[in-house]
Amino acid sequence: MKQPLGRRAWLYGVAGGVAAALARPAFASAQPREMPSPLLFHSPPMAPFVDELPRLPFVTGDQELTAVSTVHRFHRDLPEVPAFGYGDLPYLGPTFEHRVGDRLRVRFTNRLTGHPFAADLDTTLHGVGDTYRTAPPCALHLHGGVTPPHSDGHPEQLVFPGQHLDHDFPLNQDAGTLWYHDHAMGITRANVGAGLAGMMLLRDEFDTGEPDNPIGLPAGDFEVPLVLQEKIFDARGQQSLRSTPIVPEGAWEGGAVGDRGVVNGKVWPQLTVARGCYRFRLLNAASFSVWNLFFGNRMRFWVIGTDHGLLDAPVAVTRVRLAPGERLDVLIDFADLAPGDTVELRNDERPVFQAAILGAVAMPLLCRFLVADRRGFDGPIPERLRGGRGLPEVLPPLAQPTVVRDVTVSQPYELRNPPAIMTLNNLHFTDPQIELPRQGTVEQWNIVNITPDPHPIHIHLVTFRILGRTPLRTIDYQLANPQPEVGVKWTPSAEGFLAGPMRPPAPWEAGWKDTVRVDGGTVTRVIVRFPTAEELGFDPDAPFPRSHDVAATHTAHAGHAHAAGEDELRGYIWHCHLLDHEDHDMMLRYRTVP
Repeated sequence: MKQPLGRRAWLYGVAGGVAAALARPAFASAQPREMPSPLLFHSPPMAPFVDELPRLPFVTGDQELTAVSTVHRFHRDLPEVPAFGYGDLPYLGPTFEHRVGDRLRVRFTNRLTGHPFAADLDTTLHGVGDTYRTAPPCALHLHGGVTPPHSDGHPEQLVFPGQHLDHDFPLNQDAGTLWYHDHAMGITRANVGAGLAGMMLLRDEFDTGEPDNPIGLPAGDFEVPLVLQEKIFDARGQQSLRSTPIVPEGAWEGGAVGDRGVVNGKVWPQLTVARGCYRFRLLNAASFSVWNLFFGNRMRFWVIGTDHGLLDAPVAVTRVRLAPGERLDVLIDFADLAPGDTVELRNDERPVFQAAILGAVAMPLLCRFLVADRRGFDGPIPERLRGGRGLPEVLPPLAQPTVVRDVTVSQPYELRNPPAIMTLNNLHFTDPQIELPRQGTVEQWNIVNITPDPHPIHIHLVTFRILGRTPLRTIDYQLANPQPEVGVKWTPSAEGFLAGPMRPPAPWEAGWKDTVRVDGGTVTRVIVRFPTAEELGFDPDAPFPRSHDVAATHTAHAGHAHAAGEDELRGYIWHCHLLDHEDHDMMLRYRTVP
């Protein structure tokens, strides 16, 4: 069934002829040069590399983590502007460093006041109320945490200003690079964009984080977390949630491509590095863009780990694609560069069609490294990371699934306002037809993406391995399986509509994952096992309350009441990690049942 054309798609079509001629490479040297499109907002000019890269502080042990309203200066030439931060930081949060198997308790408190994006919150989404502009709720999610449902940061378990919620993280899982961020229903993109995000480095007896770690990895000053984002700033230097005046103020936008790279809270910062090897923990914390990352001098670097721990051996690369929500653990050796040399971390991934026709171009730059006249970590790049004496066990072979589950990713249009909607399985978040995988079962999820764009899909609670990606004859698939009205589950098998052989994952993405990039017009297959309550040490299907005060508080803030029996929640969620899409409506519930 052909979907009705929505307002945004119509405007894109009108804009296409004008904007296509305006799209030019936006960065040809160290100084950005832009060809502004009249159909886009543009940040004011800024000099690159004038701010030092912030080193986010490390914390260990149980914590009180408070979301606070702050002011933050993103660049030397910008004023301090409204933002959110965790604890004492004006933007982002501290890096947790924690040991596998040691329980972590975090008391999360919301002390937010006015929202930096108050004018751009869309109150038609999921009961988002006008009060969210002045008293925004939060939901703390540890992304990658194998976490009991009551502590997972369910998007409907809202913590309003003045409230707190105690989180219990067993962390009985593999070492890796986790991160935490806000997950409040309908405003996740706004809360994370305002600053509510941070990282967690989960350690074990091999990857200790100490200089004498058995693997021989750089540590201490030579291990640096990098929170990578993209932003647009208005003429006053304030953050903008919208990318185009075509979308009215206060209306949801399907994806805002930034024109300024932000790392650890600074625009185009510079990090002074010693002549030696560094370990960088990379996180794509952007709301929308997939990046193709490389160094300006095309130097080689090594991927040593994915979301959930080390690969079997380092993989030498000159570029990697990193989607929102994904993390990479990399080694970069500056030993062969001379004192005073510089090298830039760049991106050349083109924006998706809907943004490109408005004139959007690749956000080209994230940060620069300046080589100092001092020696750094001079240990060799390890030959092995797993297997052998003093190393963790090698990655196991892919498990054989006993259940094959087809799920779909689509972008239909609805006639109601706003017309555009992003869906999984052609459903709204509140629709009852949820997935019910059985505990202890190994499943193969065939994620069928009929859109032309990449979508990073994140499944809470579990980790998985990528089996491969297969091109799809999308038009034939849709003609044979007409898509019904949104709200009717639609998950036809793609067998018989494949356009070629399955491509295995890149060697650097072959480890344990919780977020997978699902490219446009493909079927992406992942192998996932749903653990049992006995293995977890908690019941993953246990009900839990929405909040401490539940209905009374939620009704007062959101402006609507729940039906009887809706004050309890159950299960987890899976969603697209393009936060603009997650907020409307590319997110579904699921339960893992006994």
